[in-house]
Amino acid sequence: MRFFILSLLSLITYSTIFSQVAPDTYWIRFTDKNGSPYSINNPEAFLSPRAIDRRTAQGIAIQQNDIPVNQTYIDAVAGAGATVLNVSKWMNSVTVYTTNPSVITTIEGFSFVLSASKVSDETKKTTSIKPFIDNEKIDEEGINKIQTPGKSGQSFSYGSAYNQINMLNGIALHDMGFDGTGMVIAVLDAGFTNANILSAFDSLWINGQILGTKDFVSPLSPNIFGSHSHGTNVLSTMGANLPGQMVGTAPHADYWLLRSENGSTEYLVEELNWVSAAEFADSVGADVINSSLGYTTFDDPSQDHTYSDMDGNTTPITIGADLAASKGILVVNSAGNSGNSSWLYIGAPADGDSVFTIGAVNSSGNYASFSSRGPTFDGRIKPDVVAQGQSTVLINAFTGSVTTGSGTSFSSPVTAGMVACLWSAFPDRKNTEVMEAIRQSASQYSSPDGFLGYGIPDYLEAFNILEATAAHTIQLDLKMYLEGAFDGAMMSTSINGLLPFNQPFISAPFNYSGNEAVTAIPSVDIVDWILIELRDTTEAAFANASTQVARQACFLKSDGTIVDTSGTEMPSFTLTVSDSLFLVIHHRNHLKIMSSIALKDDGNGIYSFDFSNNINKAFGIDPMKILAPGIYGVVSGDVNADGSINEADLDSGWDNFSGNRGYQSGDLNLDGQVDNRDKDDFWYTNQSYGSQVPE
Repeated sequence: MRFFILSLLSLITYSTIFSQVAPDTYWIRFTDKNGSPYSINNPEAFLSPRAIDRRTAQGIAIQQNDIPVNQTYIDAVAGAGATVLNVSKWMNSVTVYTTNPSVITTIEGFSFVLSASKVSDETKKTTSIKPFIDNEKIDEEGINKIQTPGKSGQSFSYGSAYNQINMLNGIALHDMGFDGTGMVIAVLDAGFTNANILSAFDSLWINGQILGTKDFVSPLSPNIFGSHSHGTNVLSTMGANLPGQMVGTAPHADYWLLRSENGSTEYLVEELNWVSAAEFADSVGADVINSSLGYTTFDDPSQDHTYSDMDGNTTPITIGADLAASKGILVVNSAGNSGNSSWLYIGAPADGDSVFTIGAVNSSGNYASFSSRGPTFDGRIKPDVVAQGQSTVLINAFTGSVTTGSGTSFSSPVTAGMVACLWSAFPDRKNTEVMEAIRQSASQYSSPDGFLGYGIPDYLEAFNILEATAAHTIQLDLKMYLEGAFDGAMMSTSINGLLPFNQPFISAPFNYSGNEAVTAIPSVDIVDWILIELRDTTEAAFANASTQVARQACFLKSDGTIVDTSGTEMPSFTLTVSDSLFLVIHHRNHLKIMSSIALKDDGNGIYSFDFSNNINKAFGIDPMKILAPGIYGVVSGDVNADGSINEADLDSGWDNFSGNRGYQSGDLNLDGQVDNRDKDDFWYTNQSYGSQVPE
């Protein structure tokens, strides 16, 4: 899945289309961010710790589009007489309001202004038709019309909402303790009428799960709880908590309530409001965005989208949604409600290649005919998955009663809540990995189509998929002895002062490119560098080089313990383990060895293995030598590290350097000197040995 990089060409095209003279709302785009006091090296100045942590967890770098818009530019636009409504750092723009066309003329003359485009016209608001919301229905008769009986899981009594979560096998996640706790969902919608007073949301307010609100439609006169009921219906499918009547899919998640949609008009400015709201969601650290919104046609026909615009790269809102996803947010968006209309297809931003697009089915899991279809104009599968969107159980915003509604506006948040629950079990996974696991779990993953996409997900199966591929932190508590250095009880540290500061395994046959290095050897009891390797397979005999999953250069201490370059800590890896781990240890002039059995977790992520106390701990027949009663060690003499002790070792590492001091491969007893003791005591006596590690 690719993340879209802001398309200048697409935005210039839209600037041209919408550059109409009208005394209303305008989109002012800037040429640059020159002179900004902010830096990508100091993101704490403009991003919350949660926003930074999300990027860090997913390996996402801070970028120039994260830098706020130049305040001097904003001030200049305001100084020209325009009222600044919203700012977008991703688009490097502002939206402004003015009734004076000469103000826009002045702004267009600023050297730092790229364009000024009209994005709404209030004179047409009384004739508004909203293709998305107007095609949805709320049952005003209330709970008496609901056919589904109330049922419970182990953790929650879902009441009439049982079917819509059970269809997704989401109850299993709740019963495992994954109910949205610790996750932040930003709800971008048209308003949240009475959500501050309805009993269905009492627990959200009492427990501080409503983190805040922000109005991007009327930023100067906010009206979050009195502007529109749509967001209340949407929020209820996730956050309602009326035991025995209705429990949402993420009752313990935290929420930001963000108004980006003007319920009484339909203009391009609402897409720009959405982008500003998504940026805000990013900055405060939201994990998931639910957007039960979509845009196709507008009150001003010159702003209308076409199906060819549904290519994932064209509309402003889709560009913004993909940018939100590029920051590590999982953007869940309704497919649309045009399945029965002449439009038929998904709208924007559901066409985004990084957007998780949700279609609708009925209570039996069959396609709901109103649900917008795929593919995208460029042929990609959409929707991604589906959930119950026909007769979805929700809260009536005016009465507070449990009722039903139909529209992809409700299948989307049902999904967003489950996404939050699933992701809370694997908080270090990328948004793309979570989406892909959900797709793979779905009912028609092997044969997706334009109606249901990949089908109805099974969130327990998605959990199992992520669990099977989860990256675990593994610490290795290891012990081994080198024959040449062993002095009867410990190993000699004679070459401690000769050890290189950089790992010595970069050349053949090791070809290890790791950057392990120290500024000084960390301890006087360090014997030498070694290279440890992990192989992931079913049994030792199959653990050849192709099963290698990780390597690390470490230090071997005189008591046989192995430590990382700190000199004190156990080596550690963060790995996805498919089968079992087998340990291989390399030394520059001793035969490599491999554990004969798989490493075992002690329950705390520590894997212990001691080669020194049993010859059978190493794979093969007599793979080590007895160094003292009950003590075994790795065989010395493999000067060229090719796995065999033979004439080539004498020729390559002993003859040429005999008599030399230093860190030499021919120094088989590790005393700092290449001499006859190396040849006679180790090379000569060990010529019958060879490595038995599978190749």
